[in-house]
Amino acid sequence: MSKLVKEFNDYRSKMNDKILADNNKVIKRIFNLDTNAFAEGALDVATKELLGLVASTVLRCDDCVKYHLESCYKAGVSKEKVIETLSIATLVGGTIVIPHLRKAYEYWDELENQS
Repeated sequence: MSKLVKEFNDYRSKMNDKILADNNKVIKRIFNLDTNAFAEGALDVATKELLGLVASTVLRCDDCVKYHLESCYKAGVSKEKVIETLSIATLVGGTIVIPHLRKAYEYWDELENQS
């Protein structure tokens, strides 16, 4: 696993454990809702992850972009579909998302190169 991917996943896991250890009902429900929203349903997991990628890019959340990129990668989404999705996000979000687009490209490359 690449250093970039490992550092992101380790930090995310450590902090999620810390957050959930406080046993806050609202936070636990939000985490649960997020998990269930991206489960297979009328839309397949890959489609839901691509939708999450668009929203995360437009909202300029680099952590969320990384999370959805990795989920797309694990779901077998092709690079072409990811790039097309990011192009829609850039169109919708405008030029202000370009720095996040750069980071998304970098992270996707890391995901592909870890194999």
